[in-house]
Amino acid sequence: MKRAYELMAIIDSDVTSAEVESVIARVSGLIDNEGAKIASVDNWGRREFAYEINHKTEGTYVVWEIVTEIPGLPATKRQLQIADDIVRHKLFRLPDDEAARRGLLSEATSA
Repeated sequence: MKRAYELMAIIDSDVTSAEVESVIARVSGLIDNEGAKIASVDNWGRREFAYEINHKTEGTYVVWEIVTEIPGLPATKRQLQIADDIVRHKLFRLPDDEAARRGLLSEATSA
């Protein structure tokens, strides 16, 4: 059964703006390698944290909308946990009605 997920990752502020695109491409590759389809990638840009994380006060926020049959994308999550340039990440499973509202599930069935 196809499920829709939203992955948010915060890229370390030490990563230059030129290198951010390569980090985004690397994470997208991890998602693709797991057999998932990326519906969209939204780079929110550099933002200040609400509190200090690992002695950092800001980072680049990126959100991926993903459609897959693999529950939880375990290989991608494992790689994100050990990546030095990812400060935090969170993978949410979207409720089916929200995924349908966004048009994610209809894209998956037609593809």
